[in-house]
Amino acid sequence: MKRKEQYKEVKELTIAKDIRIRFNETDPLGIVWHGYYITYFEDGREAFGREHGISYLDVNKYGYTTPIVKSSCEHKLPLRYGDVARIETTIVNTPAAKIIFRYKIFDGNNNLACTGETVQVFVNIEGMMVLNYPPFFEEWRRKKGLDK
Repeated sequence: MKRKEQYKEVKELTIAKDIRIRFNETDPLGIVWHGYYITYFEDGREAFGREHGISYLDVNKYGYTTPIVKSSCEHKLPLRYGDVARIETTIVNTPAAKIIFRYKIFDGNNNLACTGETVQVFVNIEGMMVLNYPPFFEEWRRKKGLDK
């Protein structure tokens, strides 16, 4: 079994957010500079967190941060200045003490423009990575039906 196949995506925990491509995000040809796609992933994570009660501020109030330790981005089609793109952000149900998000970005014609993934770990207030889910996150997982 491939590593990614062992994780179960939870479709009901997918959110979609529309963004308008701004002039400052593009190169002289009006095409989005590749580095902004990671920023769009951030927009998707923040929207997901607000929608599902697991924002960075929610995590921080329990004394944790969740830094990104891995990110990947695969470009399919260019986004252009003025496009209204849709970012779909899905949490991946994993037994490991980390948060994995998968992203799909669609252009204004609903064509898949980009896919990606980020992996975040839990770091406590002392700056140490924790190897088990913090209690607040276990409770959140139970409430969202991610615990088996």
